[in-house]
Amino acid sequence: MAPNDAPPLASSPDVVAAAHALYPLVLASRDEAERIRHLPPAVAAQFAANGLFQMYLPRAMGGAERSPLEVFHVVETISRADGSAGWCVTVANAISAFMGWLTPEAGRQLAGTPANIRVAGSLRSLGHAKVVDGGYRLSGRWNFASGIDHATVLYCSATVTDGDTPRKTASGAPEVRAMWIPADQATIIDAWSVVGMRGTGSQDFAVEDVFVPEIHSSDLSAPPLEKGPLYNPRTMFTATWTGTAANALGIARGAIDAFVDLASREASTASSVLLRDRAHAQARLGEAEAIVNAARAYLLDAVSKAWAATCAGDTDLDRPIAQARLAIVHAMHEAVRAVDLVFHAAGTNAVYTRSPLERYFRDVHVAVQHRAGLPGHFESAGKVLLGLRPADIGW
Repeated sequence: MAPNDAPPLASSPDVVAAAHALYPLVLASRDEAERIRHLPPAVAAQFAANGLFQMYLPRAMGGAERSPLEVFHVVETISRADGSAGWCVTVANAISAFMGWLTPEAGRQLAGTPANIRVAGSLRSLGHAKVVDGGYRLSGRWNFASGIDHATVLYCSATVTDGDTPRKTASGAPEVRAMWIPADQATIIDAWSVVGMRGTGSQDFAVEDVFVPEIHSSDLSAPPLEKGPLYNPRTMFTATWTGTAANALGIARGAIDAFVDLASREASTASSVLLRDRAHAQARLGEAEAIVNAARAYLLDAVSKAWAATCAGDTDLDRPIAQARLAIVHAMHEAVRAVDLVFHAAGTNAVYTRSPLERYFRDVHVAVQHRAGLPGHFESAGKVLLGLRPADIGW
């Protein structure tokens, strides 16, 4: 057992309660995370011990198959303390859901018994996998591998080759497969020098000629092997990106907390009146509070309805998915708007790195750069509402 590791558990009986219990630890560790540019080992160990990294892992592999709403509340709580820590939880769970395309045997080989898996990796097809007897030889370099410092398994998307020739699918496109490898078979490349989300450790990594057994590879264009609602290809990104929106909303809530604390003790060079006693600051706080609560309510309602329709086996999921996906991108952009309001209301008090509000401001502006926050999703939702079919993935 590595230093600071807590005993692994398959999952905490109540992951939301576990997240609340871990809130003080995350809050106390966020300066360290910012300094070392990845999740502190003690925090990662506690997240693993309470099942926070594998909430979407299939039951057949020792996971709990938590609902998107449970994951939302966990990620929101952790992100309120530290956006980077919440992001690491989000990404680990999102990628673990793709294990639904592996056999239970392969999943248990990777996750261990009891399951204690911490997944990082990249969905970008930046590697190549050469076909060999029994599997593939994998090489490549990937980026944005959030949480790689504490990961046990890496997800590597790669183009399949016969020798040096890329394989083609029936449609003529390059064949792409996911390759799952032990994290210690990759080399971490320190490239994570960024404006925000510094504590996520979203480094590059390289793999050179690593053998991947056929059983440890998967084709996400094929039907999933797991049949639970989490692995329905139509709602896959709705479920995984619910955590991404929760991260942004949690950061916004943390920023509001930080502003309230700051406003109760800080004035400015132009006036000795505390910020809390100024009409402008009061109004901006009220706006931010309304924005976050409204976006949060829409998200929880839309995701709940999409999840219920999926669990019920409904075949017409177009509108439930469109509303949930619209609520996700809307929540991310509204979180940015709320943080901007309180940041600017704080004036120069907010610009110091000693101010938590400064970090929430940086973090939320990086969080919204994720694919889940692309403005094009508004257009896709509009197409569905007009009876059209978007070309985007997951609609």
